[in-house]
Amino acid sequence: MTEAGVKGMGLSRGEIDALGLRLHRALETRVPIDPLIVDHPDLSIADAYRIQLAMASHRIAAGQRVIGKKIGVTSKVVMEMLKVDQPDFGHLLSGMAYADGAAISASQFIAPRAEGEIAFVMARDVIGPGLTNADLIQAIDHVAPCFEIVDSRVRDWNISIGDTVADNGSSGAFVLGDGIASPNAVDLRTIGMVLEKNGEVIGTGAGAAAMGHPLNCLTWLANTLGAFGIPLKAGEVILSGSLSIMFPVKAGDSISMTLGGLGGCRARFID
Repeated sequence: MTEAGVKGMGLSRGEIDALGLRLHRALETRVPIDPLIVDHPDLSIADAYRIQLAMASHRIAAGQRVIGKKIGVTSKVVMEMLKVDQPDFGHLLSGMAYADGAAISASQFIAPRAEGEIAFVMARDVIGPGLTNADLIQAIDHVAPCFEIVDSRVRDWNISIGDTVADNGSSGAFVLGDGIASPNAVDLRTIGMVLEKNGEVIGTGAGAAAMGHPLNCLTWLANTLGAFGIPLKAGEVILSGSLSIMFPVKAGDSISMTLGGLGGCRARFID
């Protein structure tokens, strides 16, 4: 989302830049900060997205590329917790991507947690608003199992919706699994997921956990961005939201997940 497309600006350009830099420094140093709403209790969602862009700009200036988006706050429970009635999104940067089975340094994070999700990889550009699930399914190249590693630069995960939006959706990294399929080849609403940590089952879920259907999440994102003239682009990876519990990970942990009829995703954490 470009800043020009964000309405309802309240904070000054200087304040936005300062808050974006504060979050970026927390990411780099792995020293968490107080919630932004401590000093800015009336932080708007529009300004939070401006801060998100300011935070991401430092990584882009260092050579990383935007390669997709992540959708968060897709379950009713989390929406109620954060007192919102719609999801949020963040940007996926090239430095966040890992292949299936990767060894991931846990020390790059502050308080990492993992979520099992379904990822969409776009086949062509598509832009809203006014798009339906039927429109989006024609624009998808394939779906894949994935882990999102979330991390908050806000101390103790003490976040409001404004904090998590500003903090790039509390994103950390993501791992794409080894199984891919056409979105028409699997029932994304009923597909079942099993999560394991260190060889023990710790959670189960289904596609319906993400706004009733993962495609609902993708369509919401395409229409939300499209209202500002921003497309989803061919080749972009879109993480559609957690299907089960969010669980902590640390060095020495191994995690895996399987999606019925699709495949699995694995990762391990090192120092």
